[in-house]
Amino acid sequence: MKKVGFIGLGIMGKPMAINLIDAGYNLNILDSNKAAGDLTPKGATAFSTCKEVAANSEIIITMLPDSPEVNEVVFGDTGVLAGIKSGSVFVDMSTIAPSTAREVAEAMLLKGVDALDAPVSGGQVGAETGNLSIMVGGNQAAFDALKPLFDVMGKSAVLIGDAGAGQLTKACNQMIVGMTIQAVAESFTLAKKAGVNLEKMREALLGGFAQSRILDLHGQRIIDRNFDPGFKLKLHRKDMNIALMAGKEFKVPLYGSALVASHMDAALAAGWDEKDHSALALLMEKLSNVE
Repeated sequence: MKKVGFIGLGIMGKPMAINLIDAGYNLNILDSNKAAGDLTPKGATAFSTCKEVAANSEIIITMLPDSPEVNEVVFGDTGVLAGIKSGSVFVDMSTIAPSTAREVAEAMLLKGVDALDAPVSGGQVGAETGNLSIMVGGNQAAFDALKPLFDVMGKSAVLIGDAGAGQLTKACNQMIVGMTIQAVAESFTLAKKAGVNLEKMREALLGGFAQSRILDLHGQRIIDRNFDPGFKLKLHRKDMNIALMAGKEFKVPLYGSALVASHMDAALAAGWDEKDHSALALLMEKLSNVE
């Protein structure tokens, strides 16, 4: 199998990288990452710079927090662009601005490198189980070449369109997720204050048109008071900002997303930034004086 460079071994990246190793891929990673000590015994090779990782890999994957980190890893003095070889494929699986994805793709093209933006949905559990949904922007040939690798990390991988299309799709995904969590938080808070049994209500709603994965999973989280992060609230707020910036770029008013983003700001101000994004329910409870 081809050598794969993997940069960004955080809450999502580490299990994704482990799945690739378990599938037989030869992984190159950074020795400065705290997860390196867990992956090198599994067969990963550690290098000291992103440039070295890229120079020794045929496929380079990044899984980073935001656009500034991607820019630093790609364009820095010892970054990926300085070491990547013509004919390689660069895949950014972070959630970043579509405009940044297009800039990276253009820079890679000048080096003779195909670039894919391939953000994911599914959270930590999806990363661990290899059940992520992967939304891809780029060309068909590069997508086809990487499909076996995507199939290791995800249950579905769809080529949406040209560079940036994957990131725009992820922004839309986060808008829908954010607004649906808000809807579940509001309905559960109203029901609780009115004296309705939340377990019974959730069961009834899951059998009707309001059924959703968010109602299923996050509805249960709210009932169980389990706000340990599967996906941190502060990261979802970052994603909402990406969506709002895209709305501004394309002159589309995103009223619902803007409102949910402001609710997230209030939740962050309350100190819940490290909690799961379902902690939006805590804000509704606080405002409504009910638990």
